[in-house]
Formats: sequence, structure tokens, C-alpha cells
Amino acid sequence: MPTTHLRSSELRMNIDPDTLGFKDTSALLQSSLSWIGQERAKTAANFGLAMQLPDYHLFVLGEAGSGRSSLLHQAMIEAAKKSAVPPDLCYLYNFTTPEKPVALRTPAGQGRLLHNSLEKLTETLLDEITLCLNGQDFKIKHDRMLKKFKATETELYAQLDAYAETRNFSIRRETEQIVFTMRDNKGKILTEDELFKLPKTRRAKIDQTEQELHAEIIRYFEAVKCVENDKRNALATLKRNSIQPVLDQHFNTLCDSLHPTLRKNKRLKLFLDQVMQDILDNLSLFESVSIETDPTADAKQPNSLDDILFRYQINLVVDNSGLQGAPVIVEDNPHLHSLFGNIDYQFEEAKVKTDFMHIRAGSLHKAHGGFIMLHLNDLLTDPSVWIRLCRLLRSKRLQIEESASTFAANIPASIEPEAVDVNIKIVLIGSREDYYYLQHEDPEFMRRFRVKVDFTDSFKSNSETYHASSVFIAHTCQLKKLPHFSAAAVARLLEESHREVDDQTRQSAIFARMEMLVLESTAQCKTHKGKLVEIDDVMTALQARAARHNAPDQWLLETITDGDIMIALNGEKIGQLNAITLIEMGDHCFGAPVRVTARSFAGETGLLNIAHEVDMSGPIHDKGVLILQNYLSALFAHITPLALSSSIVFEQEYTGIEGDSASCAEFFALLSSLSRIPVKQCIAITGALNQYGEVLPVGGINDKIEGFFNICARFGLSGEQGVLIPYRNKRHLMLNHDVIQAVEQGLFHIYTMQHVTEGIELLTGITSGLSEKKKIKKYPAKTVLGHAEKTLIDFRYACQAFHSRPDAS
Repeated sequence: MPTTHLRSSELRMNIDPDTLGFKDTSALLQSSLSWIGQERAKTAANFGLAMQLPDYHLFVLGEAGSGRSSLLHQAMIEAAKKSAVPPDLCYLYNFTTPEKPVALRTPAGQGRLLHNSLEKLTETLLDEITLCLNGQDFKIKHDRMLKKFKATETELYAQLDAYAETRNFSIRRETEQIVFTMRDNKGKILTEDELFKLPKTRRAKIDQTEQELHAEIIRYFEAVKCVENDKRNALATLKRNSIQPVLDQHFNTLCDSLHPTLRKNKRLKLFLDQVMQDILDNLSLFESVSIETDPTADAKQPNSLDDILFRYQINLVVDNSGLQGAPVIVEDNPHLHSLFGNIDYQFEEAKVKTDFMHIRAGSLHKAHGGFIMLHLNDLLTDPSVWIRLCRLLRSKRLQIEESASTFAANIPASIEPEAVDVNIKIVLIGSREDYYYLQHEDPEFMRRFRVKVDFTDSFKSNSETYHASSVFIAHTCQLKKLPHFSAAAVARLLEESHREVDDQTRQSAIFARMEMLVLESTAQCKTHKGKLVEIDDVMTALQARAARHNAPDQWLLETITDGDIMIALNGEKIGQLNAITLIEMGDHCFGAPVRVTARSFAGETGLLNIAHEVDMSGPIHDKGVLILQNYLSALFAHITPLALSSSIVFEQEYTGIEGDSASCAEFFALLSSLSRIPVKQCIAITGALNQYGEVLPVGGINDKIEGFFNICARFGLSGEQGVLIPYRNKRHLMLNHDVIQAVEQGLFHIYTMQHVTEGIELLTGITSGLSEKKKIKKYPAKTVLGHAEKTLIDFRYACQAFHSRPDAS
């Protein structure tokens, strides 16, 4: 079967602007954006976002620019609208264990209400307690009580004085002690000399009386101490009884303003009771300076009012009062603090301090009851983030842990906020490679992500996808405030989306590239102050983009033109022809011809792949050469054993070879060398083959054809030049218009082959000699395979003659 000569209409898929149904994209603004070509991903995303059971997190895989992040974000927002607003999260002072603040969840909006109410209550109570303790009624009761205890103390002293007087002693107070002196019967104070002159028995009696008085003084001080304690307790009770009604009234008012659910919360009730008790225990700090402070006050009391007032605050770390549904968080900087929360520290008097009011929530706290989007690459940059995220997924509890820091040694004692249960739906964005890598390396983690949202790289095109893509262009213009596109310009953009995937039946799903072309086309439109982007603007943008990226292929074109790289475009050569390679350079790729040569001799070493021998070929290329060798052996199996030594190489290739798309060209070069029949140099070949000689499709077909065309155009199109490609690549053709124009004028040709024997006839002008007979005894003499068969037989005779020589070893 001969090769197929393609018509110009088969080289590209063209879209008629009239079939799009609009004149320009401004008519499409009323249409909503859709998941273009991503129905599978949309179904999976909606399922995962609606699933309320644990471990049904979403792993979104696909290429960057496919809309995976923006579409999932929009889906998260839609799902959040249907969900209830989650509760607020507060941290309270722990009166029992201050270093372990207590977590409290309140209905949405109640956290702010509680925070403001307690703040207002503190300010109000400060004034009212001070006013009450300075009030006239309290002062009267206070003074009356002081007088009562003063009278008791006076009475005790009078009793002590009477006791001393009956025993001829006089007493007097000096600061915190009582001094006593001895008197005679006439009341005169006795000096030490007078006491010494008294009889011994008298002095002994005086000593005994002095000891009895000393004991009575001790009993007096004990009685006064009891009175002081009673006075302190009585005054404290008076204060508490005076303040208690004020506290009851304000705390009851506060509770009445709260949500019924929160009002019944045991944690909050305990906290408010502890606040009330703490106020009553520290009433002395609320007193006015005009009232004398009790000198015997408990030394363990706070040294300032501020030290206790901060206990009555609440730290509202998550405030959901402004939400209309579940929270949607997109965390673009997922480090430990931003995700899991942290504790702030401050320097005071050369020391590092913190408290429960310095607890800060992370994104995961804020996402409770809702959704959070994370990017896998960001998480993997910090192993500690990854470890803690795995721990969260396993325990469903979120703990704020302060990591070690440079000033950790200066922290006397940190705080340990109470861990909280969280219910979060995580949407993890990653690549397809990341997904399967984690499945293998960390199956426990992937067990938590049971919903796979797979964004395809391309999709089948039809009128619906064309309309949806046009709507995308319209909304991009509106969002970026750009001029709209005419139908013809949109058609050119759609054609380019086919070119991006090298397929006449499929469109690219990487809409970031289309958006980039939209922006660049509008920039071209603005240069001539156009009101509507036309097809010429799109073409100019494409040409400008190519000019920005094509320095490497222009350099290669010049080296071929200057003769530094040898490429023949005319005539015929034995064992030499042009293959086409694809050179990929990140954001740019291009095709370039490369000379393939083959030599064959009588021998027994078989086929030598020179690139493989020097470690310059990859495994796929080596595989292709081995397939070629086995197919060649099968063609001549009827004359085995083969006596062949041959070599094959890519000339002037110094960077390495990978891929099997040149195996057809290598086969043709080797067959030409064996048959001694020259092949045409004006036709370049690309294509892989299997062990039965069937030609397989290859990638980058358009870049390869255009690369060879550019070389031919630089030297001048002769009308004989062309490219031989696999027939199965026919639908992948989306060639540039200059190539199509040359084909229309008969200056360039595109041929296809389904079997390598078809290419033999095109390149040599001689039939291959391969028939449909299953058993081959001999190829016709005047065919390519017949000539090669004769050469191989000659090789065998030569080898036999060599081995039969007496000196052959």
C-alpha cells in the first residue's frame, strides 16, 4: 500500500466564526462560567464537599493553569452557603490552673457579645464597687463596726491595766509592746537599787508576780489578735454582703443577654462563678484610697487591680459573627503559626511573658465547620507542618503548641491552651505525580483523602465546549476591563487551544494559556486603539510570543544555514537521511532535522547503536533500536543466520538522545545501507515502529514538521521537499498557515504511512518487495528487500570464506 499524500484541508482544523452564534464576546456576559470539559472533576468535587463523614477530604490533581484552584474555590463557596455558620472559639482564664487556658465554643456572634459584655461589665463594676464602698450607708456600717471592735480592744486593755494595778504594777503601750513597772504601796515607782534592798523573800514574791503579769500580757495580745481577726472577717463579710447584690444584678443581666444554649453552658457558668468569687476575694483593691487599707491584708493578693481585671476578659480567637455560612479559607502561606496558631510573647522588665490573652488562632481553627484549601508543594517545604497535619487528620483535635525559639530559655513558664475538636474539609491541590507518589509512600495520609478530583489536561471538543470557552473569554475581558473579541478572533483562540494539545478533536484544558493569549491579544489591539480584538491581533500576539522565545531554534537554523550542522535537502544518499527531533526547553519547544547515518559490513556483531555505547542514549531510544533490529531480523529470517555487522548514529548530536520517534528513520537508513539503494534527502521522517513494522504515532508532530519546513524555506522550497509521518498522527495535525499555504502551492508535501514498507517505496522509488505471503522464501530481485537480501547473502559467503582460511582463528 503506498503512502498517503495529505491535502491542505487535512493539515489543520479550522473553526467557522459563523458557527459560534455571536458577533463578539460582549453578547455572552449573561452566560455563567462552567467547568469546561471537567465534568468528572465537578461531580467528584460536589460529592466530596457534600460528604459530611470524616476522612472524605479532597485531593485535587491536575496541571497548573487548568482552573483547579479557582473552580474548587468557587465550589467551596457554593457548598459553604448551604452549611450552617460554625461557633466562635474563645479562650478563658483558668482560675484553677492558670497555665492551661480553657477553650469555649459559643454560637456564632455570641463570642463577640460575651467579650463586649464582660469588658463593659468590668468597667461598670469598677465604678459601682468603688462607689458602693465609698457610699454613706457603707461608711456608717463600717465606722460602727470599727467602733465596736475598738471598744472591745479598750475593754481588754482596761482589764489588763486593772490586773497589773492590783499587783502594784503600772503599764503603758509603746508601739507593738507593753512596758510595765513596779510600784510600792504608796504608788511610787521602785528603782533597781530600791528593789535590790528589799528582803530576799519580798524580791522572790515580786519576781513571781512579774511572771504572772507577763503571762497575762501574752493572753491580752492573743485576745487582741482574735479581735483583729474577727474585725477583718466582719469587715470582709460586710463588704461581700454589700457588693453581692450588685454582682448578682449585673451577672444576671449579662446571662439574660446571651443565647439560651450559651446560657446553659457549664464551662461558661463555672467561669462566671469564678469571676464573681474572685471579685469578692479581692474587694480591697476596689476600695478608694480614702478608706484605710487593712495592714493585715493577705500578702498573696494581686499587687494591682490590673492584675485581676485581665482575668475577667475572654480571648476571642475565632469570630464568625460576620459569616453567612461555613467559612472558606485559602491558605497561601501554610507555615506552623499561620496554620496551627501560636502564642505571642512580650518583653517586660527584661523578661519574656505571656498569658491566655496572647493566644492566636491559625487558619485551621478558623476553618472549623467549613473548608480550607492548601497546596501540597507549600506543605512539603516544612516537615514539621506535614507531621502536625498528619497528626490532626488522625486525631481530629487541634493543639496550639509553641515551637522552640531563640528566646525560649528566657521563658520561665509557657502556657498550654486546651486542645479543641475540629471538623474541617481539606481541599489539597497537587500534581498527578504527587498523588500517586503519596499513595505509595504515605498510604495512611492518603487514606484521609478519599475523594479524588482529577482535572484532565484536554477534552473532546464540540459546540458546547466552544460556547463555554467563548463565555470564559467574555468574562476574562469583563474582569480585566479589556476590549471584547470578535467571533473570528475567538475562533482563532479556539484553534490555538487545539494546537496546544496537537489534536483536531480535543481542546486544551489549561485555560491559563488561553487567558495569557487573551491578554497579549488585547495588548496588540490597544496599540492601534481598536475597540474590538480581531483575528489579526491574535495572530500578531502569537508571532510576538514566538519571537520572544525562538532564539534557540533561530540559532540552530543559522548553524544549519552556515553549514556548521550538515543537513542535505536535495539529491539521494545511501545510508543517510533526515530524521526530525523535538527539542524541549521548558516553555518552548521546536523541531529540528538531524542526519541519521548507517553503515553495514560482513561480520557477526549485529547492529551497533553508537549513542548507546557511549551512554548518550536513553532507555526508550535503546528499546526502539532493539525493536528495529528484531524486525530487520524477522524480515530476513529465511536466510538466517545473518552475517551482519552494522552501526547507526545521529550525526552531530552531543547532548544525548531519548525517545523512539526516529526508529523508522533509523530503519530506512540501515535498509538503504544494506540494499545499496540511495534514499531521498528532501523528505524528513518521523515515526516509531513495532516488531511487525507497523508505524506508531509520535508526539510533537506539528513542531517537527514546522521545524523541517523552516529549514527548507530558508534554503528555498524546491517543490519536492516534505515530511513522512505516521498515519495515526493525521488527526494531530494543526499546522501553521505558512506550511498549509506551501502545501496548497505544491511547494511542500505531507505524507503518511501505516507500515514502514510504504515509506521505503516513497524514499527510494522502488517497491519494497514485501508481499502478503505468510512464508517468504526469497524477495524479488529488483526490490529494495531483494537487494538487501543479496547483500546479506554476500556477507554470509564472505564470513564463511574468512572462517575457512587456514590462518583464521
